Parts: sequence; C-alpha cells; structure tokens
Amino acid sequence: DWVNVIPVTAAGDVVMVRQYRHGARSTTLEIPGGMIDPGESAETAAARELLEETGYAAPAVTLLGSVNPNPALFSNHCSTWLAADAARIAPIRNEGAEETQVVLVPLKEIPERIRRGEITHALVIAAFHWHALAT
Repeated sequence: DWVNVIPVTAAGDVVMVRQYRHGARSTTLEIPGGMIDPGESAETAAARELLEETGYAAPAVTLLGSVNPNPALFSNHCSTWLAADAARIAPIRNEGAEETQVVLVPLKEIPERIRRGEITHALVIAAFHWHALAT
C-alpha cells in the first residue's frame, strides 16, 4: 500500500513535486507520496513522505479517501491525505538517484492543469477528485 498527500499552504498553494519518471520517460508534476513502510500507519507514512519529498510539514494529515489502483491484478490501495496549512521546515531528502523539485501551484489552477495534460498521473488525478468531494 502507499499514500498520496495533497499539501496546501495557508496561502492556498498546493506543494507539488516535479520529477523524472523512467516509465513515462518524461518529467511529471505530482503530489508527494510513496510506500507505507512495514509496521507504519498510513497517516505516519503520509506525514513522512511529505517531509522527505518536499521539506514541508503540516499540523495534521486528514484522510480523504482510498482507491485500488488495479483490482484486476493487485489488492493494494493508495490512500489520499490532506495536509492543510503545510509549511516548509526542512530541505528535501531525496534518496538514491531521486531528483525532485518543489513547485507551488495555486489550488484553483489544478483543474485546468489536469485538463491541459500538465498533470497526467492517474492516482494524482484521483487524489484531487477526493479533495473536490471533500470541499
């Protein structure tokens, strides 16, 4: 299982990550996320991934929803968490060959960036759908 996090700053910006994805052979614009470590709760993983990938933290993370990315083949789930009032508190901690860049995107621009094809990761789009349902 893994988590995705929608970090929103007090100014209304979504803290996003640009990174090269080998499968797509392109640089993508995504929200932070990653695998849940053995023995770790999804909530803890969401806060950890947010800090590692962006250097941002939030007072709390709130579950928005969960999807099964490919039920025909796998039983895993991806849960989406909202990190309201996210603020930068540390540098990015990339691991291995990982190279990421933090990008702040106004929340109100997200639907248009999805429509334009700037945000194409299916699980990121699903995460923003969970966010829209919650607001």
